[in-house]
Amino acid sequence: MFELDQRLAADCLRVGDFPLSRLLLMNDAQYPWFILVPRREGVSEVFQLDAADQSALWQEAAGLAEVLKDIFSADKMNIATLGNMVPQLHVHVIVRRKSDAAWPAPVWGKHPAMAYTAEQILAVREKLRLVLNRQNFTFAEDEV
Repeated sequence: MFELDQRLAADCLRVGDFPLSRLLLMNDAQYPWFILVPRREGVSEVFQLDAADQSALWQEAAGLAEVLKDIFSADKMNIATLGNMVPQLHVHVIVRRKSDAAWPAPVWGKHPAMAYTAEQILAVREKLRLVLNRQNFTFAEDEV
């Protein structure tokens, strides 16, 4: 049974689910920073997924990056799997702008996180709702 790693649960806000992956928003308003977590138990590496899940994960990450680039006016999209601190397989999809707080350095540990306000979270969700409703995506608040 899939369980989200405690650190991801503590650091992120749940957005919803693609067919394979849970979509999270890192609770740091300095960057539109999203995380995809395949809902597969005991997986820490991409190669541990079967071929169909590997393909699905890449399609979800690339598709998400494409829509985020447009709606958040990215200069560059960062897509990465690291997992040095959180062993559960997860893919970072981060919108980078030349004007962001860490540019051009990586976002990890550059500045302390600045939590989203309730209004900012609503604004992000509304932007996502405009583009993700056309994809095979279920928003967390729409689940029964």
